Amino acid sequence: MTGRSTRPTLEEVAARAGVGRGTVSRVINGSPRVSAQAREAVLKAIDELGYVPNRAARTLVTRRTDTVALVVAESDQRLFGEPYFAGIIRGIGNGLADTGLQLLLAMARSPAEYARLENYLTPQHVDGVLLTSLHAEDPLPAKLEAAGVPTVLGGCPPGVSPVSYVDVDNRSGAREAVGHLISGGRRRIATIAGPQDMGAGIDRLTGYRDALAAAGLPECVAFGDFGEASGITAAEELLARDPRLDAVFAADDPMALGALRVLHRMGRRVPDDVAVIGFDDSAAAPLADPPLSSVHQSLEEMGVEMARLLVSRIGGETVAEPVVVLKPHLVLRESA
Repeated sequence: MTGRSTRPTLEEVAARAGVGRGTVSRVINGSPRVSAQAREAVLKAIDELGYVPNRAARTLVTRRTDTVALVVAESDQRLFGEPYFAGIIRGIGNGLADTGLQLLLAMARSPAEYARLENYLTPQHVDGVLLTSLHAEDPLPAKLEAAGVPTVLGGCPPGVSPVSYVDVDNRSGAREAVGHLISGGRRRIATIAGPQDMGAGIDRLTGYRDALAAAGLPECVAFGDFGEASGITAAEELLARDPRLDAVFAADDPMALGALRVLHRMGRRVPDDVAVIGFDDSAAAPLADPPLSSVHQSLEEMGVEMARLLVSRIGGETVAEPVVVLKPHLVLRESA
């Protein structure tokens, strides 16, 4: 006896289940207009026959691709080297786990790649798009929405008015961190700020300034790009500008770790001479020397919420709260 050489058809599934072809199609496409008994019979027939739906045909009928894209406008080095992205992607994956949607990761490392992505991200290829790490006045979110592609952002860059986004209250998190330094008696508090064309970079610098202004203390600001190397350069600049600094608030953990390297090299004791606080509460923070105090933001929760909002919008639901802002909190360790 030889095995079956051709794929089972929709008609064979219908015959095995004792229902019409249209009923099988409705079950495959997730339509609610099928009785529980008929659905069970169809699913049993599909399992017994090993039937695999024709994805291309299903797409033509449902006008759905069952694919969502995550667009990250960063280099390979940052995407795979910084903990922020791993947390977001894990959360998105968890949020999509039971939806039947596939996640496509798309990197835009140059203007040319970004332009190609704009042409690819259409309803013919994806059901929705998630975007993170966007910079000021990025036109892509508005273009996608205009083309009928539901879009959810991770963060809200300046000059962009997205329909839906998930963010952290970066300003209050920074204010809490700097307030802790002030309450501990620190008076010469510097910051390594993030890029000022990104919402997180702007808001965390604003929170730092809020806390200093309330205490009547002077600012001391250097800028980085959220990477560790930029934290090293910025810390060197700050210490050259004011050797008597007694605290550093860095706008993310990699830049804080860079600052720790510089302080160690220069013989400054942490936290005795200089206290240091980062932002992210990444996996590297408790492993630092000394363990790094940091503002905790739940990146996985952020990813889950991004996925939840996108799935709702793809399904045509009216989203009562299309903007979600998560509350961060300070985690204290030996560095502060």
